[in-house]
Amino acid sequence: MSGEIKQIAERMRAVRIDSAYTYQEAAKLLEIPPEEYLLYESGEIDIPISILLKISAVFNIELTALLTGSDPKLQTYSLVRKGQGLEVNRRQAYNYKHLAYNFVNKQAEPFLVTVEPIADDNPIPLSSHNNQEFNYVIEGSLMLVLNDHVLTLNEGDSLYFDANQPHGMKALNNQPVKFLAIIID
Repeated sequence: MSGEIKQIAERMRAVRIDSAYTYQEAAKLLEIPPEEYLLYESGEIDIPISILLKISAVFNIELTALLTGSDPKLQTYSLVRKGQGLEVNRRQAYNYKHLAYNFVNKQAEPFLVTVEPIADDNPIPLSSHNNQEFNYVIEGSLMLVLNDHVLTLNEGDSLYFDANQPHGMKALNNQPVKFLAIIID
């Protein structure tokens, strides 16, 4: 795995140990099997953004600190210029840019997400997290699976949903899709 994932895994382990939890207790809090938790903490597998958000909430650590090792510092405003933002690449087909990474005590986590097209026969990976989520499609068409619902969102479409429900996205028409995702605490 990449050095970035290993570093995040090391911070994840340090936060757990500082909080005096065993890996089994941490896995239970995150609602995942202990074996899966150990794989994330070892840096042997990629850590989905949904797990990083849960870790951030459970251990009361800013997502930015978990991702970068530095606490956010801005309190009045955080300006992120076009094409900028903190890169958070957790899955091969997804690219996240955190758009408020350096703002302290955020009540929402805004991301610019690019989803690359994948083969039609590949399953859409589903995830869930203890938040609500708002998605607004900026460019392209997106298939969003939410529980048993399959929705198509085009440019200008938006969706607000309970992110506790298993959900996943797929770019349509063999073209990348860009959307704004706001995860609300």
